[in-house]
Amino acid sequence: MAARYWTGGIRFEMGSVLTGVTVEDGVVRVGVPDEGQGVVVIAGPDDLWEKVRAATPPRFFNDINVATGRGGLSWNGDRLTWWQYLPAIQRITELLRYSEIVIPDSVKEGGGAGSFDAPSGRYVRVELQGLEHRIYFEEAGSGIPLLLQHTAGSHGVQWRHLFESSAITENFRLIAYDLPFHGKSIPPVDRRWWAEEYRLEGEFLRSVPLALTEVLQLNQPVFMGCSVGGLLALDLAHKHPDVFRAVISLEGALHIGGDIEALEGFWHPKVSSETKARMMEGLTAPTSPEPYRKETVQTYASGWPPVFVGDLWYYISEYDLREVASSIDTSSVGVHIFSGEYDYSGTIEKGLEAHAAISGSTFCEMRGMGHFPMSENPRAFIEYLLPVLETIKAMSL
Repeated sequence: MAARYWTGGIRFEMGSVLTGVTVEDGVVRVGVPDEGQGVVVIAGPDDLWEKVRAATPPRFFNDINVATGRGGLSWNGDRLTWWQYLPAIQRITELLRYSEIVIPDSVKEGGGAGSFDAPSGRYVRVELQGLEHRIYFEEAGSGIPLLLQHTAGSHGVQWRHLFESSAITENFRLIAYDLPFHGKSIPPVDRRWWAEEYRLEGEFLRSVPLALTEVLQLNQPVFMGCSVGGLLALDLAHKHPDVFRAVISLEGALHIGGDIEALEGFWHPKVSSETKARMMEGLTAPTSPEPYRKETVQTYASGWPPVFVGDLWYYISEYDLREVASSIDTSSVGVHIFSGEYDYSGTIEKGLEAHAAISGSTFCEMRGMGHFPMSENPRAFIEYLLPVLETIKAMSL
């Protein structure tokens, strides 16, 4: 399915071993292709390939897109071919593993046919930078308000598992919202947004949780965000410490950086949204339950194409707290930072850097977790999260 229309193939140069597959108009053929048009070559020494081929690869080797960057393998060929057929390249690489990854936990959830999940959804109209927006949100639980911000290019469904945890909802009112242009929060009707380049800027992004806090009459809510939301959490702690009693930054950092123009897979019109989704799968942990990993990335394939790369403007180009993070006063707003072992974007090292810069913050390394802890491995994530929520609850009494 991932190789449809591809003519070319892939060559693996694994130390002294040469292998690969030839593809003719989407049909996989036996045989290693010669270098040339439509052919991708991935090369490296035996010791690196042993990590890629392990049943449970170490971080930076669980996904070939990462292994050819952070992991030290090299690749050559046409860049557009790489991005167009990255899902096929990733799948071929998975088949090189010595054995299937063993996932210890089965996935069971819900109360069966006819039962209802905990959250209720509705729309609220808020004014953001002079325009009225119709914001969709879901909520469940009671007690301390907890605003939940999804990752770049996705929407609030990522938080659905937390709604079903009574250990959380007995003390916290969870509110997961979709940013404008994401999920069910459709664009405003009184602006020619289709004639503009979509770009998520910090001032606008910060205005969303602030406006929701006001219109929903939330009294010093807790804010928790992941990825772009994890950066936003620290940004809010710096710029609006009086509004929030605490922030929880999942996969947060002081600065991410990078070159959006070099990420053709996010913006090139000849690359499908399937590539974006598969790239995000490389950010998950190989030991997270496969149904939840696939669910996490499905939202990326189904989103409005410009929204993901537009969100990366804040994530990559604008956000930078390196010079000001030390001024965050954790006696006014609690700061809690979580980093997943397999996240190659908001890495453990970046999380520790933020923790070191923000005096009084807490840090948690989530072993066996990736970039999307709340959706890719919710059971394990909730176990990491509960002690921090208990701390926030105790300080709120």
